[in-house]
Amino acid sequence: MVSLSEIIDAYYFVNVSSYGSNRAILCKDTGQIFYVSEEAGIDEIGEQDMEPKNSIEIPDKYELDLGQRLVFEFVEMYLPDEYHRVRQMFRKRGAYSRYKRFLESRGMLDTWYEFENEREEQALRQWCKENGIELSG
Repeated sequence: MVSLSEIIDAYYFVNVSSYGSNRAILCKDTGQIFYVSEEAGIDEIGEQDMEPKNSIEIPDKYELDLGQRLVFEFVEMYLPDEYHRVRQMFRKRGAYSRYKRFLESRGMLDTWYEFENEREEQALRQWCKENGIELSG
């Protein structure tokens, strides 16, 4: 059994760095999460005897489809008149920083963060359910 907050922390660890640089692996038997980071030189797995069949990697935001789809869902709900403008932002590199500056100029950045956090939690709860991971608390 593992707490949702531990799953969320591991999810943020996986997503904080460039794609594939950080990994978090949950041992389903013990509920323990092991961290691996190429950039930070962390490898907790190397020291552990962990059965691969009873472990699962914590997904990143792309595996949970929480990238651009989430952005456009938010824009459709809260800023539908700006949909085309935001779509244009995402045709070039640096889209997320432009998007966040845009939201800040509209006074919507905090609303975006609340929306994003809520959807991440929902997606992680669903991921746990689909993978037979029992959550505590």
